[in-house]
Amino acid sequence: MLIKTPIRTISHRHPGTQPRHARLADAAMQASAIELMGACMSFAANAEIYGENEPADYLYKVVSGTVRTYKVLVDGRRQIEAFHLRGDIFGFETGDEHAFSAEAITDCKITVIKRSAVMALAARDIDVARQMWALTARELQRVQEHSLVLIKSAEERVAGFLLEMAQRLASAGAVELPMSRQDIADYLGLTIETVSRTLTHLESEAAIEVPKRRRILLRNRSALRRLNA
Repeated sequence: MLIKTPIRTISHRHPGTQPRHARLADAAMQASAIELMGACMSFAANAEIYGENEPADYLYKVVSGTVRTYKVLVDGRRQIEAFHLRGDIFGFETGDEHAFSAEAITDCKITVIKRSAVMALAARDIDVARQMWALTARELQRVQEHSLVLIKSAEERVAGFLLEMAQRLASAGAVELPMSRQDIADYLGLTIETVSRTLTHLESEAAIEVPKRRRILLRNRSALRRLNA
């Protein structure tokens, strides 16, 4: 449960009333306006950030750490909807309540931003509106891609996940996974045993190497991409 924290607001003058150097400074400020409107909060590993069906009054940006958003199904199974890494903004909702719960996977610092303040700023600032649209479109694309994952084989799902994490974590070779294998299984719709068995198989095929449980070297990205095609 999030404890409400005072949120800073920013005032903007109309560009035509400012000299050029002031407009350039204002443009730089607008580029990070969403972050500047928020307050930074710390969450310990496994702490709840918000719960399913709670009011969606805030947006959240990951400053450091990793967050999972998930839903517990009626049979008790957990389905992870997304992993949010440094720089990601999450908490977007079409309605007034959260459809998923959010938890910190690791110790996290999160910028918490009042949703109504962001919407008000976007209504009067086209650059902020474009930024919000781009962020929303990116999240929608991730949801669509994730829905397609669930029709693939276990090997295809795990290969695709490793490539996704390598890209998002900007890893040149080794991927340091912040999430557990149970998290990966709940994200991919597999059992933890299937995830472990698939990683072992990919290692035997020389596509990856697993020197540590959460450290994975991508030895043959072409082979992984062929599986993910």
